[in-house]
Amino acid sequence: MTTSATADRILEILEADAQASVSEIAERADVSKPTVRKYIRQLEEDGVIVGYSAEVDPKKLSGQSIALVGMDVASDQYVDATRELKELEDVETLYSSSGDHMLLAEVRASDGDALGKIINDEILAVDGVTAAHPTFLQERLK
Repeated sequence: MTTSATADRILEILEADAQASVSEIAERADVSKPTVRKYIRQLEEDGVIVGYSAEVDPKKLSGQSIALVGMDVASDQYVDATRELKELEDVETLYSSSGDHMLLAEVRASDGDALGKIINDEILAVDGVTAAHPTFLQERLK
């Protein structure tokens, strides 16, 4: 079995269940517990694993809405704008994108009005951000 195949199996298990124990991962990946620990430590050090999180169903959140905000950024200000957006407390996650928008941010707010305020007062205030287009997540289907 190749090194990358082992890492891929461990990552697949963690992506499906970030709370899986080392013992569970070892059993499901058909490797030893020390091997699992070694691979996880290396994947974390290499920046492949950047964190562990809980998946949330937006429909079941009370008093909070989740939106993905697509953003367009002036090319000459991309690096600085991205750095500043990463520092915004209301931006949960930030992704570069090859789709309709250069960046996608996950933003949580109490409602549409609060989201609008975050977009206007924080996101669009970042030099270089030329447009922000929110999409509210309604329900987790898978």
